[in-house]
Amino acid sequence: MNQEKRKVKSISLETFVFLGVLLVGFGYIGNKMGVGIMFSVIMETAHDLLLDTVFFIMALAVLAGALSALLSEFGVITLINRLLSVFIRPLYGLPGASIIGAIATYLSDNPAIISFAKDKEFQKFFKRYEVPALCNLGTAFGMGLIVTTFMMALGSDFIVPALIGNVGAIVGSIISVRLMLHFTKKYYANQPQEESNEEEVIERLDYREIRDGNLFQRVLDAMLEGGKAGVEMGLSIIPGVLIICTFVMLLTFGPSTDPVTGEAVYLGVAYEGVALLPALGEKLMFILNPLFGFTNAQAIAFPVTSLGAVGAAMSLVPRFITENVITPNDIAVFTAMGMCWSGYLSTHVGMMDALGVRKLSSKAIISHTIGGIAAGMVAHFLYLLFV
Repeated sequence: MNQEKRKVKSISLETFVFLGVLLVGFGYIGNKMGVGIMFSVIMETAHDLLLDTVFFIMALAVLAGALSALLSEFGVITLINRLLSVFIRPLYGLPGASIIGAIATYLSDNPAIISFAKDKEFQKFFKRYEVPALCNLGTAFGMGLIVTTFMMALGSDFIVPALIGNVGAIVGSIISVRLMLHFTKKYYANQPQEESNEEEVIERLDYREIRDGNLFQRVLDAMLEGGKAGVEMGLSIIPGVLIICTFVMLLTFGPSTDPVTGEAVYLGVAYEGVALLPALGEKLMFILNPLFGFTNAQAIAFPVTSLGAVGAAMSLVPRFITENVITPNDIAVFTAMGMCWSGYLSTHVGMMDALGVRKLSSKAIISHTIGGIAAGMVAHFLYLLFV
């Protein structure tokens, strides 16, 4: 997508501000782990993200794209839209068909909804300003099934808290989507609108286009075309995932543990970092404790890590339980925030870019930050009501 550019002076104040921020940022990290190791960590993390994360997401996108095309081809999305619009529209301000994307991300990961959002038969149910909000909707349910089952598997005491966390994530998703719609309405109010009369709108909703050929040919063509769209989407998110996620990982995680001495050391391997975000989170415990009910400062590491990767955040939980750091209330909050945020800082830019609205990335991130915080608060207070 071509981005509009404007001309400014070759050298301005922002040139020196940018250089200052760049030097301070990399100087801080390089001082912590060493300059050589810092670049090694950056390269190793980006390489590992490309192989293990991006290609995994691309695989999900191919399968989700094939499923999306099949559901569109045989009218399933139209059916679901009519059945669920009466519930989804008042809650989210979106058509009932959007629940398909939420289910897809719940079963897989955030970018799965993009395959649906780029499907023409799926798009016909949405107004122009509603499509970007699908990014927030899908992210709020990303890896939901994995997070929920993981929390439940930790023990029978955590089954109900995990379910309460799902309710909190749903509330968070509603808040995030509603805020995003507020921003997109303003954005598209200043954009040229496509002209369409009432008869065209009714025809789009009452009829659907299908592919030529017999049943077998239609199924095969739908799957292959949908899968091809998934490949294109997977390629489009590579820059966002590698750049943003590498930076987040660098600030989230700490040094490795020496296998011989057991000491914390920097080895120059993937996913090492300076643990700045968890350290800042501990300073805010006086606010976070009444909001989320955390009883130990270490618990803040889960939602902070979820900003970059909820899979990495889940790996912290067994150790927390062993060391009696967390309670069932924390599991409810972890499930809600982990599911609602699900590494959105590392995927939102790429997802918004894939939707062709990169300019709205900051609005999407702001909306989802508020939604995730609300999800954790709701889970906490719901758990207090339950006990």
